[in-house]
Amino acid sequence: MDVRRTNKKLFRMILAMGTAGTLVTANVLFTMGTHRHIWSQEDVLTGKLASSIVDTTVEARRGQILDRSSTVIAQEVKAYTLVAYLDDSVRDAKGNPDYVQDAKETAKKLAEVLEGVDEKQIATILEKAMKRGQVQTELGTGTKRLTKDVMEKIEAADIPGIGFVDTTNRNYPTTPYSSNLVGFAAFDEDEQAIQGKMGLELSMEEYLSGTDGRMKYQQAVDGTILPGTTQVYQEAIDGKNVYLTIDSNLQSIVETQLAKTMQDNNAQAAWALVMEPETGKVLAWGSYPTYDQNTHQEIPSFLDNVADKNVEVGSVMKPFTYAVAIDTGVYNGETTFRAGTFTYTQDPSTGKIIRVPNGTQTDFKPISDALGNDFGEITFDKGLWVSSNVGICELLANYINYNQYVEYLDRFGFFKATEIPFVTEATGVKNVDTAADYLSTGFGQGSSISLLQLCQAYTAIFNDGKMMRPYVVESIQDPDTGTPLKEYEPEVVGEPISAETARKVVDIMKGVTQDGNSGERFRIDGVDMALKTGTGELYNEQTGEYDKTNYTSSVIAAMPADDPKIMVYWGMVSSNITGYSAEPFQEIVKAALIANGVSGANAVQPQNPEQEEDSWDTYEMPNLVNHSRAWMDQELAGKKLNVTVLGDGQSVVNQYPGAGSKINSNSRVLVMTNSASLTMPDMSGWTRKDVTAFWALTGIGVQTSGYGKVQAQNIEPGTPIDGSSDIQVTME
Repeated sequence: MDVRRTNKKLFRMILAMGTAGTLVTANVLFTMGTHRHIWSQEDVLTGKLASSIVDTTVEARRGQILDRSSTVIAQEVKAYTLVAYLDDSVRDAKGNPDYVQDAKETAKKLAEVLEGVDEKQIATILEKAMKRGQVQTELGTGTKRLTKDVMEKIEAADIPGIGFVDTTNRNYPTTPYSSNLVGFAAFDEDEQAIQGKMGLELSMEEYLSGTDGRMKYQQAVDGTILPGTTQVYQEAIDGKNVYLTIDSNLQSIVETQLAKTMQDNNAQAAWALVMEPETGKVLAWGSYPTYDQNTHQEIPSFLDNVADKNVEVGSVMKPFTYAVAIDTGVYNGETTFRAGTFTYTQDPSTGKIIRVPNGTQTDFKPISDALGNDFGEITFDKGLWVSSNVGICELLANYINYNQYVEYLDRFGFFKATEIPFVTEATGVKNVDTAADYLSTGFGQGSSISLLQLCQAYTAIFNDGKMMRPYVVESIQDPDTGTPLKEYEPEVVGEPISAETARKVVDIMKGVTQDGNSGERFRIDGVDMALKTGTGELYNEQTGEYDKTNYTSSVIAAMPADDPKIMVYWGMVSSNITGYSAEPFQEIVKAALIANGVSGANAVQPQNPEQEEDSWDTYEMPNLVNHSRAWMDQELAGKKLNVTVLGDGQSVVNQYPGAGSKINSNSRVLVMTNSASLTMPDMSGWTRKDVTAFWALTGIGVQTSGYGKVQAQNIEPGTPIDGSSDIQVTME
């Protein structure tokens, strides 16, 4: 390498950059001193060019939040803030006056276009600005950070003196999307910046927000920036991109099924968590009631059901009592006990709990099996299958040592935070000091935990004794280079039980779905599951009593039972504790199996009901970009996919899903070609994720309403469309 030549080249580059900066600075100083624009030589104090030097912020772009397949969950989008020009020298392109002359009339016209704005407030702002001699002013609440659609409606109204300043807003293209977990960011008037207000948007603010820069420029009275006057003297540093472990397609199913759960059962709350028990990776996270992250005007709860609430979870706690009995060597599944009602007293000297004949008067309220069931003389294995409270009481009173049980609760991580990164948590309340609370804790009452703690503890049962910390943030990356700045990996946080104990508990749980047992209705033909149901009472801290109307109903399962890869926890709060449908849970399980390509998922129904069950297949999405249409047709031949080609070009320029993604029979595939024109596709049956992918590929926005799949669209298939098209779809 010629070092001297390289040094000369570098010197020339530095000289050129320095010259450009000097010219810009000189222009600003020249204009300030002579009152003439250096390029046009016009007097800046004329009515047309009277101007000021503006020293302002260069906004850093807030980082995106994306799912594990790079589908955008949260992003910065262009927005528009209204500005009113008041200087009477401002003219439009035809030379007509283009400034506000009548404040009240202008306010009235704006109120006709903008929903919810205060007409009187706008008129007052304009009148005060005019009295002060201001050349322009913003217009307050309801006129800032408007969408493109709203901006175009105002432009169409052709209101003199009204213009726009380009700005940005936070947008959530698939909202609601785990709204309490992801949260939202909004413009903060005090800080004059978009800031996180809830969820990950708030807890990850230091990574997402970036650092603003500074610049100077010269501005004419009509807001025009004079050419050659802009000088950026401090570069903005954009926020980092955050990648989550969540699968957007699976999350979409969770959102749909939780909405259905709420509606069908008149539920007060509902939740779902899908995890990999081998890694702790969260694939879907849902908490209802939810809210629209784009408007975030009505937030029904600031607490996330999965992480933020202390809950007496009910019978889904029972497998841990069985695990303690097995791990301490006191369990024999064939030993029998008398179910029905457990009447007991306590030895005052030793504290031992003693079962006495039913009807005996004691200081303790008898404990009965749910709904007044009496299963008679049954084995302990059968006790878990039918979810007998009395079986738990027998184990805790006559087999398990109190101190050992309390120690195992700690080993399973109950009553303390899981320390999942970036998520706030409730820690629960350990309440085992009295005989009644000790026994009740064994079947999920008396003591409270968070649902996230419960799922972490279950990873030990479904992962050969190794307990995995849940995590939902996969990585934090540089937005320009894609370089990971932080990555999060599976982490073993304890081994509360042996692998042999874990497998034994799973074997017992497999019986819960057998005919006549408590989990029979949750069974999915062809899917091998280890499962446990639960019904829990709700304690009201204000009244000091348990609710007599509403209860928690939930089910947790791992698939395939012999080698669990997926864990699903679904539940709700409702008065319907016996007649609710298992369909929401089953649909989430099916979607979870598909999302991870788990073997045994052939039980999942294909989207096309005419297709046979045994034709369900999994593929790896090939790379179609930069290939011809003919090559694409050949590559996809034989694969049972729903392929939509966008445009009539002969080569592929983009695709969804991305190369290397796992896809299944009847998956939606969108292919963007190098076409100069596009026509409206038939979106019938598309999911919200499919619609979002169309938006990302084409740049054409789509307004969605409802949940589920597309049932109607306002533009007929085959109609020419472009960036100005107003596409609206209804989902059910």
